[in-house]
Amino acid sequence: MFNFVLEFKIKFKMTDFNEKQIEILQVAEKLFAEHGFDGTSVRDIARVANINIAMISYYFGSKEKLLDALIVYRISDMRLQMENLYQQDLTPLEKIDRLIELYIKRINKNKGMYQIIHFEMSSGKRIMNCDAFNEMKKDNLNILKNMIAEGQEKGIFRTDINVVLIPTTIMGTYFHFQMNKPFFKSIMDLNTDEEFETYINSELTRHIKQTIKALLTYEI
Repeated sequence: MFNFVLEFKIKFKMTDFNEKQIEILQVAEKLFAEHGFDGTSVRDIARVANINIAMISYYFGSKEKLLDALIVYRISDMRLQMENLYQQDLTPLEKIDRLIELYIKRINKNKGMYQIIHFEMSSGKRIMNCDAFNEMKKDNLNILKNMIAEGQEKGIFRTDINVVLIPTTIMGTYFHFQMNKPFFKSIMDLNTDEEFETYINSELTRHIKQTIKALLTYEI
């Protein structure tokens, strides 16, 4: 069987997308988020993007592969940013703090895409091939493991950390807050979407940093 992940990484790199492909991906992302994958047709995407249907087939092959390309487009540079962070002259805790900021900013910016992924995976239809997405997550997890190992070697981090659950804790906290937006806006007196976003980038991010620090260090 041909290696799908290798094929996909070769075919779809963020830097390889031309202006028209990016425009199609952005239109598809908006429509998928609003109407779901099944509720959006290739014809809908072509109409909103003001292109011929054949162009979508030429660039992506199918609606399913277009969704795969959208995922790669949105997350393919995460590994590079994490590697750059890992190489910086920072303490292990500073690297983790910066990593959390990176996670929150990227998830918040691309929440439409994550909404699509969550719906399609939880629906059980398995319409999208998750191999490329999972491969990238494994790569990112390995960099996180290296960051934490650095802190463990310096005696800053505990040795019994379940690294796999660290991204889950970060993203789970964010998505719970985001999915309960009306509730949190009400009880925290966040009257506008701008105030809600500001809270995410300040107080929520600070809370997540404190939570992760408590999980990683010996401090009580």
